[in-house]
Amino acid sequence: MKLTALVDNTRLDSRPELAVERGLSFHVETMGSQILFDTGSSSTFCENAALMNISIQDVDLAVISHRHHDHCNGTTHFIERNSKAKIYLKDCEDKNYLFKAFGFKNDVGINKELLKNASERLIFVEHTTEILPNIFIITEISDKYEKPKGNRYLYTQSENGYKNDTFDHELLLVVKESDGLIVFTGCAHSGVLNMVETAIELFPNHRIKAVVGGFHLVGLPLLNSIGGTKQDIQAIGQALSHYPIDKLYTGHCTGMKAFGLLKEVLGDRLEHLPTGRSVLI
Repeated sequence: MKLTALVDNTRLDSRPELAVERGLSFHVETMGSQILFDTGSSSTFCENAALMNISIQDVDLAVISHRHHDHCNGTTHFIERNSKAKIYLKDCEDKNYLFKAFGFKNDVGINKELLKNASERLIFVEHTTEILPNIFIITEISDKYEKPKGNRYLYTQSENGYKNDTFDHELLLVVKESDGLIVFTGCAHSGVLNMVETAIELFPNHRIKAVVGGFHLVGLPLLNSIGGTKQDIQAIGQALSHYPIDKLYTGHCTGMKAFGLLKEVLGDRLEHLPTGRSVLI
């Protein structure tokens, strides 16, 4: 697999021409197919792709990890540039998604016009589905471990009022190559440990070559605080270290403070994946 970060919160120092945003989008080449995993919040991933000689029009399918704007609102720009690819989302109730903290409230949800105007391109997945040979969307995620503490600021709103987001709109993508699995987490609001546990349960005795994506260990993004305590983050690192994972590539909502704490535990197994970086897995 060749994996390229089209957009993330940060970028490689060697690629100053690439734009960044508080969002996430990966281009994946595997087993003869091109996959887009998440689309950021704007057209930035498309513009960066062009600068990296990646053709968005040649992408075969797209997967949206969850319905927060920084992972899906770029989809309108993807549809303008790609006329063939189906776009997969988890099926769920129509809700509004909000960030609420200290009297501040902000809409962080999907652009509802996208759901209306692109209905012929969208596929809503209810159950674990093999969308291409050996490429799986997983809709039921383990709850063995506690979810990230940073989730406390995220809510849904429906006709019944505000509720803490349960993340029933989040999915997991697993690619099964001949020599192991690659697990894509999006933001891992369900918990990176729960996502890894789910992959292990569904594909026992398979090596995990890589876990890729955000781990949502940030507390308040604007302050780059950590969700929970230093000991909480280190405990997650210790738990991850006991799973059969070769590499973890992360950025975005993990937060750089939490990344540093995980790095102390996981060492060379953990790497940062900023905008512009490509890795062979």
